[in-house]
Amino acid sequence: MYSLRRALSNPACRPRNLFKEYGCVNHFALRQTSIAQTYSTASKRKRPSPLSHRVLGGALLLSAFAAAVAYAPTVHAEAPTNDGSQTQPPVFRLEEVRKHGRNAQEKWITKGNKVYNITSWIPGHPGGEVILRAVGGPVDQYWNIFTIHKKQEVYDILDTFYIGDVDPRDLVDGKVPVEHVDDPFKNDPKRDERLIVHSERPFNAETPEEGLNAFITPDDLFYVRQHMWVPEVDEAKHKIVVELENGEEREYLLNDIRNKFKEVTITATLQCSGNRRKHMTEEARSTNGLQWDAGAISNAEWTGVRLRDVLKDAGVPIDDLPEDVKHVQFVGAEAYGASIPVEKAVDKLGDVLLAYKMNDKPLALNHGYPLRLVVPGNVAARSVKWLNRIRLSDEESPSQWQRRDYKCFGPNVAGNPDWDSAPAIQETPVQSAITSLRDISSHSAQDSKLLQVYGLEEDSIAVEGYSFAGGGRRIIRVDVSANNGRTWQQAELLPSESKGAKAWAWTRWRWVLPRSQAGRCFVVKAVDEAYNTQPEDYEPNYNFRGNITSAWHRVGYRTKAP
Repeated sequence: MYSLRRALSNPACRPRNLFKEYGCVNHFALRQTSIAQTYSTASKRKRPSPLSHRVLGGALLLSAFAAAVAYAPTVHAEAPTNDGSQTQPPVFRLEEVRKHGRNAQEKWITKGNKVYNITSWIPGHPGGEVILRAVGGPVDQYWNIFTIHKKQEVYDILDTFYIGDVDPRDLVDGKVPVEHVDDPFKNDPKRDERLIVHSERPFNAETPEEGLNAFITPDDLFYVRQHMWVPEVDEAKHKIVVELENGEEREYLLNDIRNKFKEVTITATLQCSGNRRKHMTEEARSTNGLQWDAGAISNAEWTGVRLRDVLKDAGVPIDDLPEDVKHVQFVGAEAYGASIPVEKAVDKLGDVLLAYKMNDKPLALNHGYPLRLVVPGNVAARSVKWLNRIRLSDEESPSQWQRRDYKCFGPNVAGNPDWDSAPAIQETPVQSAITSLRDISSHSAQDSKLLQVYGLEEDSIAVEGYSFAGGGRRIIRVDVSANNGRTWQQAELLPSESKGAKAWAWTRWRWVLPRSQAGRCFVVKAVDEAYNTQPEDYEPNYNFRGNITSAWHRVGYRTKAP
């Protein structure tokens, strides 16, 4: 059997319009477990509103420095001088640091022996308001838990908020005393060892090859995207609160959801907005975020009740919505927030579910137990897990995951965009990837049966993968090439039994060809029913966040054994 990892020795494959013949980067095989940047910059919102929040990116060095300089602490120890001429940084007693805690207007932390005023960074913190756990004291013990912070780019961002040092009188053995804090990840569930891990805390891992090569992804191989820890939820007491536009609330227990509404099952693919981000980094430029390969996508059967039915029962006139209701916001038990347009939420054919089963089993903890939102056809960032609140509003969710993280900007825009100028990602573009290359021997009895199906007698290659389009758009064609796009054939679209009003699930495909026809680079691109297709290269669609990467997927092949 040909292993995708044999392509590691191939040099980088480039689009054929560069008029050079190279080997091909094996994007499926070149998996890395390194964590890329999760912090990027943001700008202030242009218009104030009750639900809006100011977002300032930590990498805006000039403005952050100005803020630090402009801030004048009301109380601090005397600043000693060096040889009577050069002023040293201010020093602060820990008592003063503690005054700048969660309820203070200015919020400080210490890291090591240094003091930082992070007030302006909190709205832009990728982990949300979790950072408020640390304000008024040392952040060190939290970073020992949230190890994703321990990298130079995060240290550089923190340095921009430096305002002084801890007074030496408060140090113990030269260090700030650190209190013990509970590890919020200590009760996280165990994960399958076959998952390809990108970060441990929070846990993020993609589906391995064996999971990508099945139409239904097994629960334990379904990719995992966590922004924080897995919350502890008591199923018997778990409530879902629906907040109407006038502020009235309606509460439902989980048993109410299960027993009061019609049960529905759909087959839907969930894809992280960062799926294949690694490819954009390798083939274009550096991107911010976890460097996912082609496995931040999975497919499952979801069972639950329609969101529109719950909203109607709660008193929402779903067939005659008030003009000021534009969005439906969702919040999870760990404080993650997102929203979708109200039209999608109440669409009869939208199939938006409050799901309590996955692949005919109760939801696993990793995937939102006991209740999660499933928004088929939309980026998975909108399918909030551990759901406990639904809110109708005239605005999108105020969370940074809605207003900041999951957006795209032009190739010329760096890490300081006008975040309000781009809409949040909802539906996703057409996508495809090669997940398996397998040598088929004419001398093998089992392989010979497959060769007969395709009318072949010589040694061949079976190429397989997935294709998917957002918005419920059906895949109508998958084009494949064995010579880096010089000539094309059409792959066989494998049959499936998808459930739902639209094509919410991926389409698996296969191509079998004689080995003698294989070049050094296999390529795939898909076409959906609106005749949308994938771009050839990454650079024209480059965005610094590396979101919704969808250029042609290339995988190298060695025509001769090493």
